[in-house]
Amino acid sequence: MSQKFDLLLKNGKCLLPKPNDSSTDNTLGAKLFISDSDIAIKDGKIILIQHSIDEKNATKVIDLKGKHILPGVIDSQVHFREPGMTHKEDLESGTRAAVLGGVTSVFEMPNTNPSTTTAESLQDKINRAQGRAHCNFAFFIGGSTENAGELNVLEKLPHCSGVKVFMGSSTGSLLVEESAVLEKILSNGSRRVIVHSEDEARLKERKQIALDSQDVHDHPVWRDVDTAMISTKKLLGFARKHNRRVHVLHISSEEEMQILKEYKDIATVEVLPQHLTLFAPDCYDRLKNFAQQNPPVREKRHMDGIWKALQDGIVDVIGSDHAPHTKEEKERPYPTSPSGLPGVQTLVPVMLNHVNHGRLSLERFTEMVTENPRRVFGIKNKGRIQVGFDADFTVIDMNAERTITNDWIVSKCGWTPYDGMKVKGWATHTIIAGAVIMENDQLLLKSKGQPVEFEH
Repeated sequence: MSQKFDLLLKNGKCLLPKPNDSSTDNTLGAKLFISDSDIAIKDGKIILIQHSIDEKNATKVIDLKGKHILPGVIDSQVHFREPGMTHKEDLESGTRAAVLGGVTSVFEMPNTNPSTTTAESLQDKINRAQGRAHCNFAFFIGGSTENAGELNVLEKLPHCSGVKVFMGSSTGSLLVEESAVLEKILSNGSRRVIVHSEDEARLKERKQIALDSQDVHDHPVWRDVDTAMISTKKLLGFARKHNRRVHVLHISSEEEMQILKEYKDIATVEVLPQHLTLFAPDCYDRLKNFAQQNPPVREKRHMDGIWKALQDGIVDVIGSDHAPHTKEEKERPYPTSPSGLPGVQTLVPVMLNHVNHGRLSLERFTEMVTENPRRVFGIKNKGRIQVGFDADFTVIDMNAERTITNDWIVSKCGWTPYDGMKVKGWATHTIIAGAVIMENDQLLLKSKGQPVEFEH
C-alpha cells in the first residue's frame, strides 16, 4: 500500500544539500544545488524527496512550477521589543512581518525591558510567544556581569538560541565593556557567543562629535571604523585565548573583514542587507535619521568591501537586525533619535533583488539564511531540505517584480528604509511544519509558530 502524504509540493526547483554533504555537524561550508524535485510531507516532516511523486497519494497538492523552494529562511537576529517596548513591536506583530516576508524562524535578542538574563525571563518570553507567534522562535540569553558565572547553565535551557553580548550600545547590565567580564563570559560555557562589537570607551569619548553637529551624517564619524576595530580585535584575541567560538554580528567595515578572515577557525561572521544595500552619504541624504543604526551604514568602499568578503566566503550568515522604532521616535533631533531599522519583512526580497542583479548566487544566499544558521547555532531539524527534517519552506518567485512600500509593512512601526524600492524576486509562500502560513502576501493561518530546539 502506498504511503499517504498530508502535502505534496510539485514541480518546484528545490535548494538541496549536495549528496556528499548529509552531515548535521557544526562545520560550515556545505554547498547547495538546485534540483527539479517534488517534496512529500506528513505530520509536519519531510518524508520523501524525488524527481516525481504521484499526487494521488496526497491530501493536498501545491503546484510550484516556475518557483524555487528554499529551506525555511531563518532570521537569526531580530528585536521584537516585548516585554517593555511593545509600542514599537511585539511578538505577534514581529512574527507576522516575518512570515509575510518569507521567514519561518526568528531568534530574538535579549535587550528588552526587563532584559533576558535569567531562566525566568527567558521562560516569560517563551510563554508570551506560545499561541501568538506566527513563525518559529527562540530567544538569546544576554550575557552580563551578574550572570556571567551561570551562563554555562543558562545557554542550555530549552529554546535558548545562545548567549548574546553587547560590547557597546546597550543599557544597564547588558553592556559588557570591561575585559574581565567579557573573559569570564567567554570562559564559561560551550555554545557560540553572539557579539555586538563596538568599543564603549571610544563611543563615550567621541560622543561630543554627534552632540555638537546634531547631524545624522556624522553618525559614522562618531561611531567610526576604529570603534569597531578596537572591539573586534579584543574579542577575537579573547576568543582564541579561551578557545570559545564567537559569532560577530553586523560587520560594517572593510577593515574588520580583513581581520576576520584570519580567524575563521574561531569566528563566524554576520552581515545585514542594510550594509549590502545602503551607503553614506546617500542614505543619510535621502533617509536622514531613518538610516541611523548601530553599527552605522558607512561609505561605499565599506559596502564594496563587505560584498567582496561575502563573495570570498568570509561571511557566513545574513540576518536582518530587525530593530523597529516609531516614526515619531526616529524624527527626534539627532543624536537623541534612536538607532535601528526594521528588516525582517524585507530581508528576502532585498537579497533576492541582489541575486537577480548578479551580486551573489541563489545557492549562496540560501546557504547564509538556512544551512549556515543551522550549523552556527546548532539548530535541530531545520535549515535544510532533507528527509526527517521539519517541513519549513520559503517559496520564491525569482521573476516577480514588486515595489516595497510602507503600506506593505505590518510591523507596528509602519515604515521601511526601502519604501519605493523596486525589486525582482519575492516570497510567494511561507510554509511551517507542512502548513501554508502565507500565500501571495496573505496570512492564511495564524499563531502556528513553535519554539526551536537546539543541539547542545
